[in-house]
Amino acid sequence: MGQDTVIEKAGLLLDSPSPGVAEVRLNRPEKLNALDEATYRALTEVFQQLHEDPAVRAVILCGAGRGFCSGSDIGAMLKTTGPAARARLQRRHATVQAIYRIEKPVVAAVHGPAAGIGFSLAMASDLILAAENAYFQQAFTNVGLVPDGGSVFFMGQRLGVARAKDLVMTGRRLGAQEALDWGVINRVLPEAQLMDEARALAAELAAAPTFVLGLAKKMFAATCAPSLETVLEIESYAADVARASNDHREGVMAFREKRKPLFTGE
Repeated sequence: MGQDTVIEKAGLLLDSPSPGVAEVRLNRPEKLNALDEATYRALTEVFQQLHEDPAVRAVILCGAGRGFCSGSDIGAMLKTTGPAARARLQRRHATVQAIYRIEKPVVAAVHGPAAGIGFSLAMASDLILAAENAYFQQAFTNVGLVPDGGSVFFMGQRLGVARAKDLVMTGRRLGAQEALDWGVINRVLPEAQLMDEARALAAELAAAPTFVLGLAKKMFAATCAPSLETVLEIESYAADVARASNDHREGVMAFREKRKPLFTGE
């Protein structure tokens, strides 16, 4: 990927703002960068390619338009059930794993919402820079689903169980300053400065001994018990059970009818 060359690929824009730095921008601004199947596939492929590309030494993950990522495309998600829904979940898992496992530093630059799996994509990165207007949200319970995209794993590492349960069970928004105070993110910046700071940090990391940074990432991953893969297996089982629940059906109906859901706990 050369400098000053922007590549468009299935809901993504790929760029190289400086030598050794790849910028991956979610580019579905009309949907607040909600991810559909094509974008999940493209994001997985891109991070796998960046992993193999020796010219790339650091990566920026960001979003176009008004926000970072509002989660999965709900309209597309509601059309899949049974085995198709499980296959869709596995594709989301592949995307998160590709970001988490790349042996190069990844900087997430977040503005506006990072909701649902958008929160997971940010947490799968190594460092998170957030604009003052950024917020993070576990929105899964709003439609009667369990957290996916490795959210429980990543929140356990970054927040601890008590705070993770707060976000999952209430579905409330975690603002940028509170996220910084909790240790979820690394810096809070005015939105106008966000991308400049992210690019400067990525350039600094690209000039570092990135092979050693990759080894350090493996060491951090090795300290996690259970592993991301184990948590994703549990997540797949829980998601199957949740999709069969009355509360999920009610959550879907409420979403379609634009009303507040009436959950029964069944």
